[in-house]
Amino acid sequence: MCGLTGLYRFGGAAPDPATVERMRDVMVHRGPDDAGLFESPGVCFGFRRLSIIDLSGGHQPLFNEDGTLAVMLNGEIYNYQELRDLLLSRGHKLATKSDTETIVHLYEDEGLDFVHRLRGMFAIALFDAKRRRLVLVRDRLGIKPMYYAKLSDGVAFGSQLKTILPALRGPKVVDPTAVLDFLVLRAVPAPKTILQGVEKLRPGTMLVAESDGRVEVQEYWRPSFANPLSDPPGAIAEELLSRLDEAVRLRMIADVPLGAFLSGGVDSSAVVSSMARQSSLPIKTCTVGFEDREHDERATARAIAGLLRTDHEEQLVPADPALVLDVLPEYFDEPFSDSSAVPTYLVSKVARQRVTVALSGDGGDESFAGYRRYKFDALENRVRGLVPAGVLEPAARSLAALAPSGPKVPRWLRGKTLLSNLALDPARAYFHSVSATATETARAALSAGVRRACAAYDPFDAWKQVYDSADTDDLLGKVLYTDVRTYLQDDILTKVDRASMAVSLEARVPIIDHKLIEWTCRIPTRYKLKDGQGKWIFKRALESRVPREVLHGKKHGFSVPLRRWTRQDFAQQLDGVAAAPAGGFLDGAVLRRLLSEHRAAEADHSEMLYAALVLDRWVRRWL
Repeated sequence: MCGLTGLYRFGGAAPDPATVERMRDVMVHRGPDDAGLFESPGVCFGFRRLSIIDLSGGHQPLFNEDGTLAVMLNGEIYNYQELRDLLLSRGHKLATKSDTETIVHLYEDEGLDFVHRLRGMFAIALFDAKRRRLVLVRDRLGIKPMYYAKLSDGVAFGSQLKTILPALRGPKVVDPTAVLDFLVLRAVPAPKTILQGVEKLRPGTMLVAESDGRVEVQEYWRPSFANPLSDPPGAIAEELLSRLDEAVRLRMIADVPLGAFLSGGVDSSAVVSSMARQSSLPIKTCTVGFEDREHDERATARAIAGLLRTDHEEQLVPADPALVLDVLPEYFDEPFSDSSAVPTYLVSKVARQRVTVALSGDGGDESFAGYRRYKFDALENRVRGLVPAGVLEPAARSLAALAPSGPKVPRWLRGKTLLSNLALDPARAYFHSVSATATETARAALSAGVRRACAAYDPFDAWKQVYDSADTDDLLGKVLYTDVRTYLQDDILTKVDRASMAVSLEARVPIIDHKLIEWTCRIPTRYKLKDGQGKWIFKRALESRVPREVLHGKKHGFSVPLRRWTRQDFAQQLDGVAAAPAGGFLDGAVLRRLLSEHRAAEADHSEMLYAALVLDRWVRRWL
C-alpha cells in the first residue's frame, strides 16, 4: 500500500518538483519504506511506498522498456503473475517482479482498455510521454482513493485531499452543500469533497487529461443486478464458497507478514476460515476488546480463533475518545463522523505490531443484505404492497406524529421510524433509514449563511440518481446496489483505508473482489434476505465452516458507546463547540438546544453532536 501524487501541466510546461515533494511527504504514513520523484516535460510524479511485493525491485514510478510510459500504483494487482506470463508471451521485457510494472506494458498493447485486465484494489497514475497524456484510474469498488483538482493550466492529484493542498492557488473554500452532506451521511459523497474545486474520482472511472487542455472522466465499470441466477440454493452456496476461496487466495500473496482482523462476526470469520484452509501455517489474527461489554467481541473471536487454530492476539484497549480530537483528524483529511473509525484505527494499530498486510471482512453486509435496515425496508415495502398509497401515506403520517419516541420509550413501543417511512416512497424511506441524521435536523443546525447557500439543495437528490440507475426493479436489489455505490465506498472503505494507512498497514477486502461482486449481485435477493434473516445464503454456505452461534448470534457491529461519549466524555468539548462553532458553519443556539435535549435523555442526538465535534476539529486542523 502506498501514496501517490503529482502535477500535470497542459502544453508541456514544467511543474515545480519542490511543490510535488511537499505534496508527497505529507502522506509519509502511507509509504514509510521508500520515496520516489519523477520529472518529465509536463508532469512531475511523487510517490511514497509501503513495500509489499518485490521488496527490492518495486521502487516507483516504474517504466516501460523505452521509458516513454511512467506509472505509479497505490494498491495491489492480484492477478499480476498471470499478467506477467501474458506480457512475456507477447515479447515484453519486464525489469522487476512487481505487480506495478505490468500496467505500463498492458497500456502499450491495449491503450485505455488495459484497466479491464486488472483484478485488485488500485489507484493508478500513468503518464504517456509520446501523447503527453495523463491517465488516472480508480478501482471498481473504490477501495483505494484518488483525489484531483482541475487547475487553470493542468491537473493536481493525490491519494488524499491534503496532498493536493500545496498545489492549490488562493484560499481553501468549503463547499456548503458538502457540509450538509456530511452531517446527514457521516461523510462527503463522491465525487464531491469538502472543498470547492477538488473532487474524488468515482470508483470504476478513469480521468484522461490531454496536452490540449481536454479533461474527461469516463466510467469503465459498475455493478449489475440484471440476469439473476436460476440455480437452486444448494448449488449457489457451494459456488459461493469456491469463489470466496479464490478471492481470499489471491489476497494471501505477499512478501511480508500477513494476517487478518477477526471480530467474531460472520464476515471476518468467513475470511479467516478460508485463509486457514489454504495455509500450511497458522493464520495470524487479531482482535481488540473494550471494557463496555456491549461493544466487546473478544470472547467470540477467541472461540473462532481456537476452532481455526490461528495464532491469535487480542488486546483490551481503551476506546479513547481523545483519538477523535487529536489523532484521526490528521489522517481523515475530510470531516468523517462514522465513530467505528476509532476501533478500526485501534485494531489496525494492534495488527501492525505483527503484520504488514491484514485481510478484513468488509463488504459482506452490502453484498448479502446483512444490516437490520434491509429487513425493515422489506417489511415497509410489503405493507406498501398491501395498502394503497392514497390511504397508507396520510394514515402513517398521522400515526407517526402521535407515536412516542426517544431513548426513554420502551423498545416495544417504538414505531415512529417505521411509521414515518411508510409515509414516504421506497427510495426516500430508505434514504431516511441510511442517514445518520435527518436532513431537516441537519439543515436546522447550519448557520444562517450556510443554510441560505443550501436552500435549494437536498442530499437525497444525488443519492436518488444512483438509486434510479440500478438495472433492476427489485426493491431490495436497488438498495443493495445503491449501498455498494454510496455507503460502502464513501463510508466503509474510506474508514478502512484511512485508519489502516494511518499506521502503515495494508488492508485487503476479499468479499468485494470485483469478480465475486459481479457474481453475488446476481444471487436472487430472496436468498439474501429470507424469512427476516439477512445473509441467509452466505450463512448457509458457511455452515460447514463457522459455528452456528456465530452465524446466528446477535450482530454487534464495530462500534463505540457513542451516546455515552456525547453525554459525558465529550461534554466539555461539545460545550465549547456550541458556544463558538469553528468556521461559522453551524448554529450555536441550535447545538445548545440539541445538547440540552440529549443530556436530559429527551432525545438521542448523538450522531448530530458527534458530527458537529468532528467538523469543529477538522476546521481547526485544516482551515
